[in-house]
Amino acid sequence: MSWESSCVLLHPAAGVLHRWETMSGNEDDWLALKPQEPSPSQCCGSGCKPCIYDVYEKELAQWERAKAKQDKSFLMEKKEQVNLSHPRALISNNSELNPDTFTAFNISSVEQLTEDTYQYKFELPGNSSLRLSLGQHIVLRGVVNGLEVQRAYTPISPGNAEGYFEVLIKCYEAGLMSRYIKTWKKGDTVFWRGPFGGFPYQPNKHGELLMLASGTGLAPMLPILQSITDDEEDETFVTLVGCFRTFDKIYLKSLLQDLARYWNIRIFYVLSQETSLEKLPWSYQENTYIGRLNEDLTKTIINSCRRKPFVLICGSSTFNEDMSRYLKAAGIKENSCFVF
Repeated sequence: MSWESSCVLLHPAAGVLHRWETMSGNEDDWLALKPQEPSPSQCCGSGCKPCIYDVYEKELAQWERAKAKQDKSFLMEKKEQVNLSHPRALISNNSELNPDTFTAFNISSVEQLTEDTYQYKFELPGNSSLRLSLGQHIVLRGVVNGLEVQRAYTPISPGNAEGYFEVLIKCYEAGLMSRYIKTWKKGDTVFWRGPFGGFPYQPNKHGELLMLASGTGLAPMLPILQSITDDEEDETFVTLVGCFRTFDKIYLKSLLQDLARYWNIRIFYVLSQETSLEKLPWSYQENTYIGRLNEDLTKTIINSCRRKPFVLICGSSTFNEDMSRYLKAAGIKENSCFVF
């Protein structure tokens, strides 16, 4: 069999390399080049645009067009990428995030915040920035025992942070992605794509923001808070309610304390597994509730807001559903809420 040239192409939806040849291919040759449909584990479930299934559909249409014309050069429309099947093997020099393809970033530091939650810092070349809009998330790709997994995480660093970005990640005992993340150490290379989503925040558009966050749902709230405190002309009031199991599991205490010193920022904590306020440091006792954030407590916090709030919600699906129900009972309309 002869050919004029050959080239290696990556189908990002499947993370698999294929080799094509400029020859008069038969049916088996074309089937070998057909994009593989992603498995459910490859979708992070966060409504990304494009979703990995969108990428697959685009590549499938491209493959079908090439096959119909019996011209494999149509497959060269793909962008050059690194081999994602071996995430430690190749490093991309391009620091630009791309929603369609994965970009390699090096881990510059790992900090354990609680027994199961970590803060990871990633390098960006020079003074470059991810230039994220507020609350946008990015998608991580991992491979565990040959199975590709993708999950969405929201950087907690300011969107215009130069030379780095930081991500807050909770690892779960039985989580596939968690098994991959727990292997990370300083200097490792991992792959991200994005950005996606985000909250279209405008300074002074809302009289007050009420942020309801459970655990790592705190992540998308932090860039918005920091944006408000960094803007001297932004007079938006903010009430942040952070829900955690115990005092020890509150993330980023020093950062939250610094933010709470601003005249327009209030921060409350709801601790579901603490038994007494007296066990907490005195500086936390006044702004902490014991138990769960239920309908009555939600109404109490809403009534304490200085202005009619626009509500941001981020947590587990159960938490988000509960909060939406409590807000409706408290008279907050659906168009006055945003769920990350």
